[in-house]
Amino acid sequence: MNELLVFMCDGAPIRGEIVSISSAWQTVLERRNDLLVIRRILGDFVGAATLLSASLKFDGTLIIQAQSKGPIQLLVVECKSDLTMRATVKLSVDAVSIHPDATLGELLDADNTGRLVITLDTSDRQPGQSPYQGIVALQEHCGSVIKPVTSVAEAIELYMQNSEQLDTRIWLASNDTYVGGLLLQRLPDSGGHTHLDPQFAAEGWTRIQTLGETITNEELLTLAPETILRRLFLEESTESGVRSFPTRPVRFGCRCSRAKVADVLRMLGEEEVESILAEQGAVETECDFCAKSYRFDAVDYRQVFKTDLLADATRPPSSGH
Repeated sequence: MNELLVFMCDGAPIRGEIVSISSAWQTVLERRNDLLVIRRILGDFVGAATLLSASLKFDGTLIIQAQSKGPIQLLVVECKSDLTMRATVKLSVDAVSIHPDATLGELLDADNTGRLVITLDTSDRQPGQSPYQGIVALQEHCGSVIKPVTSVAEAIELYMQNSEQLDTRIWLASNDTYVGGLLLQRLPDSGGHTHLDPQFAAEGWTRIQTLGETITNEELLTLAPETILRRLFLEESTESGVRSFPTRPVRFGCRCSRAKVADVLRMLGEEEVESILAEQGAVETECDFCAKSYRFDAVDYRQVFKTDLLADATRPPSSGH
């Protein structure tokens, strides 16, 4: 299963999504050897990014990024509007000693300054135009009390409430085989729902949330989205029933290329690259997302700096990609 299902509640302005990711998630993990707690956090972020990307109204990419001084130094998940995703995580040198039940705050907010950055980047963004970015704190301020955010789901709910002003509930689960997620979102009382009584709409939101809360991690990780939808909303009446749309495929896809690595070398500058070549004989790097390797020798170096463009069709390297 690598699919996402979108549904609407006719009796209330509520939109929902259910996602199940298997082989695409295993592709992310197959070159990694992280602790179980790290894999679960990364999996939850993959589920969250996929759910959020399904509602993008433009051709582009949603990026969730976190940096910290904790065990997880950097975490990045990218999901395009066509539900092509990739993900990576970099750990500190002492990450092997973390507790197997460590919370999100302990992994990403060790010094109480943790933040998530959610970026929405359109594919037709003009040069000089900045993408939209929203900041997600990993602490919730309740008066004078600072409450740490304990899960990816809680962090995403806070982001949707504070940045998008949309009441959102999300449930996430992941293991070494599957990532599963359920999202419920109360839409503005507008458009086709202007006829709804506000109290009726509020009661509908409460009712649908209650049904959502019955979902279990086992169901998210073992059942197809269509099956979950039927089980959750079996008792909904025809008047306030649920309409589903055709499922959409979720795929792993990396955007790395030899040309992009060449661009990075140009940014480093000729002097720096010449120094690496003199010391090591070649510049070698590996994509953090797909582990594809790239090697540039002295001949490649001349092509990088003596021509205006290096495409993937450039002379194949002597080894690697």
